[in-house]
Amino acid sequence: MDGGSEDSLADRTRRVLAEAGYLTIATVSADGTPWSAVLQYAWLPDPLRLLFGSAVQSRHSRHIAARPRVGGALFVTGESLTSVDGAQFTGRCAELTADEVRRFHATFYDAVLPDPQSRAQWTLPPAALLPPADHRLYLIEVERWWLVDTRTWAHDRIDRRIEMPLAELKVA
Repeated sequence: MDGGSEDSLADRTRRVLAEAGYLTIATVSADGTPWSAVLQYAWLPDPLRLLFGSAVQSRHSRHIAARPRVGGALFVTGESLTSVDGAQFTGRCAELTADEVRRFHATFYDAVLPDPQSRAQWTLPPAALLPPADHRLYLIEVERWWLVDTRTWAHDRIDRRIEMPLAELKVA
């Protein structure tokens, strides 16, 4: 998408969040080894937060337990090079508490399994997302957010980012 179009950064952010479907999260182990994982997600506004589910023994979950700072990216494909869009972010990530699991359970599964039959088949009950179970829901509190800035890409082929002030991201 043309970063100089009439679409505001907030409109583009909402589009990327709604259409990407998957995010890539980057983590670092206690000893400094990097890792990335592709995950389904749901997003929450005001302030921007991202929910995802994962096994507690996954590499990224173990990294988050040791170092909660994460980075990530979302990407939306398009018909041409100038119609793609995406975002990158940094933030803090943690397992949801029992109260938060109950609060966000339906939000997460409604987003990642929009088909009611699939949702009925694949949704884990809240108890399966709490200790000592093998799975958890996680929440990323987004601290900084950048969008692909392609305003001059067609001219110089330099891939840039433009920071979206999160205070400007309000859901109508």
